[in-house]
Amino acid sequence: EGSAALIGDTPAMQALFRAIGRLAQAPLSVLINGETGTGKELVARALHNESPRARKPFVALNTAAIPAELLESELFGHETGAFTGATKRHIGRFEQADGGTLFLDEIGDMPLPLQTRLLRVLAENEFFRVGGRELIRVDVRVIAATHQDLEALVEQGRFRADLLHRLDVVRLQLPPLRERRGDIAQLAENFLAMAGRKLDMLPKRLSSAALEDLRQYDWPGNVRELENVCWRLAALATADIIDVIDVEAALARGRQRTGRSSLGQWDDMLSSWAAQRLSEGAQGLHAEARERLDRTLLEAALQLTQGRRAEAAARLGLGRNTVTRKLGPGRKRR
Repeated sequence: EGSAALIGDTPAMQALFRAIGRLAQAPLSVLINGETGTGKELVARALHNESPRARKPFVALNTAAIPAELLESELFGHETGAFTGATKRHIGRFEQADGGTLFLDEIGDMPLPLQTRLLRVLAENEFFRVGGRELIRVDVRVIAATHQDLEALVEQGRFRADLLHRLDVVRLQLPPLRERRGDIAQLAENFLAMAGRKLDMLPKRLSSAALEDLRQYDWPGNVRELENVCWRLAALATADIIDVIDVEAALARGRQRTGRSSLGQWDDMLSSWAAQRLSEGAQGLHAEARERLDRTLLEAALQLTQGRRAEAAARLGLGRNTVTRKLGPGRKRR
């Protein structure tokens, strides 16, 4: 289902798909560059799945997620007794990927000593396990990815220039979501459909105003953030049609992190929602707006105070009993 995130009709994505089609057949090292959440691993999987190696393993390793002292063993494996705690032989990612593709994510975080060893393996296609004497030969296509500027890391002495040249035979630059806003509708529809299947409910749909609100957001977390927001909307929106207030509530966390929230944005959002609902012939709009506003404020305050109702009530200038009444009996007290 990860393929739901690798779609798009914008020129940037169509160019990317054409590049994947060409590069998949070539046994070349590829460096994927892109911001966090742009789908670097999905692109690596697409390169593998469209290649002659498709029936062989695709093995992924995030080098930033493994402690430096364990990364060598994770890549190349180790023999029994190679170090304290090595009670049995471990087969590393290179051996696991033999015949297939090894995807090394966040390659810019790899320690320099390990970069030297990786360079040798890329050049010779052979290595020793940690603590081993048997020379292991492998046939692996390496695809690396990073969100960093590797040329800048080379200048700073934090990344080997010769390793960069070895990895960067071909480079794919993934566009951030804010540069392909035309794909947001299709992505959101796919994510909402996927969430509906997983949550065993009919997929919810976006109103035109809600979709426009998604398009106007800058998406610092890119496609991954959009996917998370769509899951939040699928789980929490009370109506089958998601409106702009639901979207604003779902985006509140991201806007708080990035400082993008403003009274002007709130006014625009409220005006857009009101215009949409009035055009639909809605009755009792004032009460509906009050109810939705109360819910949004209460949820934000409870999230900020980690569910402590008394503190949330104080921050909102409400009595605790008022908060309890508005939330209803279903919410756990703290």
